[in-house]
Amino acid sequence: MALSARLEIRQGQGLVITPQLQQAIKLLQLSNLELEAFVEGELERNPLLQREETEAAAESAPDGDDGAGEARAESALDEVSAGSAQSDLDVSHDEVSPGERATGDAPEAGEAGGAVDWSRAGKGGSFEGDGEGYDSLAAHQKTLHEHLEDQAALLGLAAADQAIARVLIDGVDEGGYLRLDLAETAERLGCESARVEAVLAQLQTLEPVGVFARSVPECLRLQLQDKNRYDPAMAALLDNLDLLARRDMAGLKRACGVDDEDLRDMVAELRALTPRPGAAFGGEPAQPVAPDVFVREGPGGVWLVELNTDTLPRLLVDQRYHARIAGGARSDQDKVFVADCLASANWLVRSLDQRAKTILKVASEIVRQQDGFFAFGVEHLRPLNLKTVAEAIGMHESTVSRVTSNKYVATPRGLFELKFFFTSAIASTAGGEAHSAESVRHKIRQLIEAEQSGAEVHSDDAIVEILKEAGVDIARRTVAKYREAMRIPSSVERRRMLKEAV
Repeated sequence: MALSARLEIRQGQGLVITPQLQQAIKLLQLSNLELEAFVEGELERNPLLQREETEAAAESAPDGDDGAGEARAESALDEVSAGSAQSDLDVSHDEVSPGERATGDAPEAGEAGGAVDWSRAGKGGSFEGDGEGYDSLAAHQKTLHEHLEDQAALLGLAAADQAIARVLIDGVDEGGYLRLDLAETAERLGCESARVEAVLAQLQTLEPVGVFARSVPECLRLQLQDKNRYDPAMAALLDNLDLLARRDMAGLKRACGVDDEDLRDMVAELRALTPRPGAAFGGEPAQPVAPDVFVREGPGGVWLVELNTDTLPRLLVDQRYHARIAGGARSDQDKVFVADCLASANWLVRSLDQRAKTILKVASEIVRQQDGFFAFGVEHLRPLNLKTVAEAIGMHESTVSRVTSNKYVATPRGLFELKFFFTSAIASTAGGEAHSAESVRHKIRQLIEAEQSGAEVHSDDAIVEILKEAGVDIARRTVAKYREAMRIPSSVERRRMLKEAV
């Protein structure tokens, strides 16, 4: 058979992930803080985008203000004309039309009801002229490293020792512990280990007391030495902290050579110390968690789900600016730039609207599935997985997973991440409805908390039997796993703690 070249026409189907679709998928999994940062970047990059809140101000502004927007757009055109974006926009207007850039298949989402505007409800008043608020003060709070550097500058160290001190300060973590190996540090700096240790000894005198320790016993020793309470008995206690963790008081008495009363005083003194002296300074200020969804009880016991519009960016495409820019575009490159900005702006506005509807739809289904939790508490939390929610609302599991990542819901029972409501199932002994893992953890915690009121200490085997009588079919190793995850000690350690309390 002779080989020859020929042309054939074939028709087929395939899924193409366009850049617009990739952007829509990315927006789904962003938290509200990450989304705000992304939108700020788009507002700076695209001259056709503006916030919805500025619309009223633009209408009431003088006619001369329009020139500022026109100048901003013309400046963007000048940059393109100068060739700064030629490599990214090396395509003619005929090859890729604005309609192709502005259309695409967004992730599937169903219809959602209207959301109440929470932005005007529940906000407290403010005092004008108060100066900086709490957030500003937290942002300017001195860090641990800055605090240590200020003190080290007053030690009067030699130039070489100051360099060593700076390296050691950089090696301190947020808790105040030194995470550097002194021998490796000395070799890296080209000096003797004794010199590094001498500088470290001076740095360990800084405040807060206990910083630059390399272990918990050393941190506690530095604090005891500062209080002039470090004696041989205390040294023995610090050398046997593992016995204290196991509540082995008899072994501690033998190791320290003291009686019961002295040991109680030593342990109380040790508990008054702080194992993380640098924690009071902290690093970056903690960002408050803003809920993406509100859940409240409506008339007739119906749970109402509403979006938090404060966390939803409101963007508009400025058609007036677009008309002026498009009218002033002369070269093909300018026309492509304007068309690309318009398509990108339109797609972003639609993607944000689709993201809000998808979040509302997923949250509404979660609330419908877990209505028992909202009405009666954690004991009525049902087993739930991504597949159940996805099938109920006609979406893919990956879409539900992205929507529930880093999203929070404010409820009458507190603030929860949406992933909190997805729990594994534990079978029922009577063959009835399965129990959620979270509700079983809650029952285990209740049984152990009841021990402190004088009841008998329950072993893991005893907890298994009690839960089976309550209709929960659970293995002993699962009880132990849940107990350890909740940082609850074993029955032996709890029994020792109860005896000490008595």
